[in-house]
Amino acid sequence: MSSLPERAASAIARVEVYGYELTYAHGSYVMSDGRAHEALASTIVRVVTADGVAGYGEVCPLGTRYLPAFAEGARAALREMAPALVGVDAADLAAVGDAMDGALLGHSYAKSPVDVACWDILGRRAGLPVYALLGGLRAESFPLYVAVPLAPVDEMARFVGERMAEGVRHSQLKLGADPHDDAARAAEVARLLGDQGLLVADANCGWLPQDAVVAARLLDPLDRVYLEQPCRTLEECAAVRRHTTLPMVLDEIILDVPSLMRAVSANALEAFNLKISRVGGLTKARLMRDVAQELGLRVTLEDTWGGDVTTAAVAHLAASTRPEHLLTVSFMNDWTNEHVAGYQPRSAGGTGAAPTAPGLGIEVDLELLGEPLFTVARAPAATA
Repeated sequence: MSSLPERAASAIARVEVYGYELTYAHGSYVMSDGRAHEALASTIVRVVTADGVAGYGEVCPLGTRYLPAFAEGARAALREMAPALVGVDAADLAAVGDAMDGALLGHSYAKSPVDVACWDILGRRAGLPVYALLGGLRAESFPLYVAVPLAPVDEMARFVGERMAEGVRHSQLKLGADPHDDAARAAEVARLLGDQGLLVADANCGWLPQDAVVAARLLDPLDRVYLEQPCRTLEECAAVRRHTTLPMVLDEIILDVPSLMRAVSANALEAFNLKISRVGGLTKARLMRDVAQELGLRVTLEDTWGGDVTTAAVAHLAASTRPEHLLTVSFMNDWTNEHVAGYQPRSAGGTGAAPTAPGLGIEVDLELLGEPLFTVARAPAATA
């Protein structure tokens, strides 16, 4: 039987781009270098096939000073790429990627929601959850972490205590200020967590190398602590690593397989944060996850920011990851007030799980999103 009718049915007929605002659930999200956010602009892409199957993806850059990405940039890039997607088989992920790369060089973060939406379509058409397509169900549930905004010691400790009462045992402390003050923050949170959880001391590139060395020396005696991205470059992080026994997590500088392999060659990490939109979507995230597993590394699975759609994509990647290689996971819809898919998937007691329905397993309420920012569609057929 010819596959042409099936391909015609799954051809992309329309790309719709929506925007909405995500507000932080705990006031102000504060990082090193004075970066703080109360709300962020998120973009949802809806890809619709010729036979009416729709898939969703989301991208929400963390402001304009975290990575070389920003909300309006994603939307402009999507406007540039969308015409090249119309008519492409949504179930052919390689063709979708090639169409985007052929229309626009780089801008992986803007390509990510299209890629995720096509995975959603692929799962819906196959009648399978996305995790089954990413390698199968390896973790029915997995531990979640919460990021703790940079603040005075007592405020950060109170925040962690409140999350522990909700069942969350893994904390990522935002540091990158004075290293002595940061060490005091980490010591108090480590005392609260005891042997129940994990503490990641995350400077988000905020320390100069000499301050990072001081911080690493002060943090070294603490148990169950990882040091995350102390400085801006791989060379600086590798130099700091030589002064500490703490396991190292890299984040902002891991962009793709080549950057990951450079870090491995420099013996600079035990784990890294794999953000779906930063690497260009689930297709490349799966590749990097699989490379990490083969190299014996652990991964934190997450994204730069996002709501229900982002959380669903992260959940499916986590569910298909070997548990021994999974450091932790973020459900960012727990961090935000707005929910466009019924607050699904939903965490429970500090753990998460992937939806089991086909595709991403969630249903987006388009009424909550309002009218699209723009739509690119196939021109209607001419009539005789």
